[in-house]
Amino acid sequence: MNRHHSDISLSEVHQSVDTTQVNKPKWRRILSFFGPAYLVSVGYMDPGNWATDLAGGSQFGYSLLWVLLMSNLMALLLQSLSARLGIVRHKDLAQANREAYPRGVNFILYLLAEIAIAATDLAEVLGMAIGLQLLTGMPLIYGVLITVLDTFLLMLLQRFGMRKLEAFVIGLIFIIGMSFLVQILIAAPDPREMATGFVPRLQNDAALYIAIGIIGATVMPHNLYLHSALVQTRKFKNTEEGIRKALKYNFWDSAIALNMAFLVNAAILVLAATIFFKTGRTDVAEIRQAYELLPSHLGSDFASKLFAIALIAAGQSSTVTGTLAGQIIMEGYLKLRINPLMRRLLTRLIAIVPAVLVIGLYGENEVDQLLIFSQVVLSMQLGFAIIPLIHFVSDRSSMGIFAIKPLTKLFAWIITAVLIYLNGRMVADAVTGYFATTASWSWKVLIILAGVGVLVLLGYTILYPFSKKRLKTSFSPVHPEPAPLDLPEGINNYPTIAIAVDFGKSDSALITQALQQGNNQTKFVLIHVVESVAARFINREIKDEESKTDKAYLDGYAKQIRQKGHKVVWELGYGIPSREIPKIVISHQAGLLVMGAHGHKGLKDFIYGSTINNVRHRLKIPILIVSSEISGAGKRQ
Repeated sequence: MNRHHSDISLSEVHQSVDTTQVNKPKWRRILSFFGPAYLVSVGYMDPGNWATDLAGGSQFGYSLLWVLLMSNLMALLLQSLSARLGIVRHKDLAQANREAYPRGVNFILYLLAEIAIAATDLAEVLGMAIGLQLLTGMPLIYGVLITVLDTFLLMLLQRFGMRKLEAFVIGLIFIIGMSFLVQILIAAPDPREMATGFVPRLQNDAALYIAIGIIGATVMPHNLYLHSALVQTRKFKNTEEGIRKALKYNFWDSAIALNMAFLVNAAILVLAATIFFKTGRTDVAEIRQAYELLPSHLGSDFASKLFAIALIAAGQSSTVTGTLAGQIIMEGYLKLRINPLMRRLLTRLIAIVPAVLVIGLYGENEVDQLLIFSQVVLSMQLGFAIIPLIHFVSDRSSMGIFAIKPLTKLFAWIITAVLIYLNGRMVADAVTGYFATTASWSWKVLIILAGVGVLVLLGYTILYPFSKKRLKTSFSPVHPEPAPLDLPEGINNYPTIAIAVDFGKSDSALITQALQQGNNQTKFVLIHVVESVAARFINREIKDEESKTDKAYLDGYAKQIRQKGHKVVWELGYGIPSREIPKIVISHQAGLLVMGAHGHKGLKDFIYGSTINNVRHRLKIPILIVSSEISGAGKRQ
């Protein structure tokens, strides 16, 4: 765990996708912008949506389709604002909040964002567990515990690069989409009846509760943080034309991805309305119940299997973004970075605990209600993410000509007002019902205080940024003012430079780079380590052919270097390179180590580890890393 000073969002993949390469066709440069919205869109079709969509379709038929459509339009506007913030200001929403609001308020906003992520992860855990139970018959609690294993998935995927991660998610989205397309074709709903569902209406309070759940499941707070960071994985020209192009293509990306999510959600609701509502089964509000009834209504077990597979794919795709969002929020608000694996495990454990408690205390039948409740919790967090976002993208002093237009701002504030009203009405109804009971007054007082606190915080987030003076004084620079540089009068070359070679094709460039760091008075030390099993046990006593050959190679390198007028010695190590190289470097009192990148990456790097990382932790001298892709003398990295 450490405090980091870089204010780059997702620094590991920042600008890792280059959209400016002129040697690529135009269509490929355009496509390189596409991807971030697909990672965001998986949050719009996660298992939490399934519970609310099924409940809405089975209880109210097609009548809540308009809520899905409205939520999708809301999401498109809000996600485009989030992307705009990241593209124009090169900051994610958490970083922008940290600069604009006081520390105490930021900490509360951070806690609310973490609650939103926990609610999201709870839906993923339950959805995955239910899907596994439907396919295999295992007890639900075992499925919940198994979901801990997918915490390692993102760690593995990130090693293959951002585009591979996006491709994996798009593949899961394709599985979900195809699964529901087949089920819809089998169910054959009436298009004219479906069209009536786009007329806005709410029959009763139960419909309102489901509608709020749908909105909470569709417009997700953590996605606003996530999108503002993911767009920064694209490298584009930071000019007016370049920014306009990035904004345009990212809007297309969002429109396509979110409309795909809308179609998936609509398919779930339509499926429930066609199969259950029209046959009088208005009590179907649980995922497992829907799975069990599908074969009898559609006449095929295949449809139910597709349903379970799509559920697992939805849960798995959603879990990919959980760590990224958590990392963005923690680093943005607190400037605190912890190991991503530890971050993921903590998030998953926070989600598993309530799931295990509910299953253990109340049984598996209450799981679907927990899913719907998690989406309502998400909906209640929305205002605290949307309000600052609208302020930031409206601010001409920081956004310049890319600040949103008055009409866009009006629509954004209307959406915010609608969300706050719906949430307030739902909470008021719930509190009124609770106060009518004989529950303890201490809990009632706490509820009142919490409600007042929420209202105060909501008002504060709305009004505070209007004070330009406060906005400026609250800004704290990312980097403290640097101390004066302590530089020597003259620059001396290193008296001894160590060079770790591996007898590969990049050795020539590696040694060239090393020679350029010294002069004729510098002593160069060539190092190679024999890594055989025998070498690890016998060490210098070994006299196998590999050791003899390696000595000959080192001697050959040394002779060639001496011919250029340099002083050089060599030493052969035995055993593990990450241990032997530092030992030899220290024994020769070298002031600089030059070594090559190993050349393997992705899965191999995950399995074998990195010698460079281990070496640098054992040495306290500068290390020059020469890329394995450099070839030819005189080329600098």
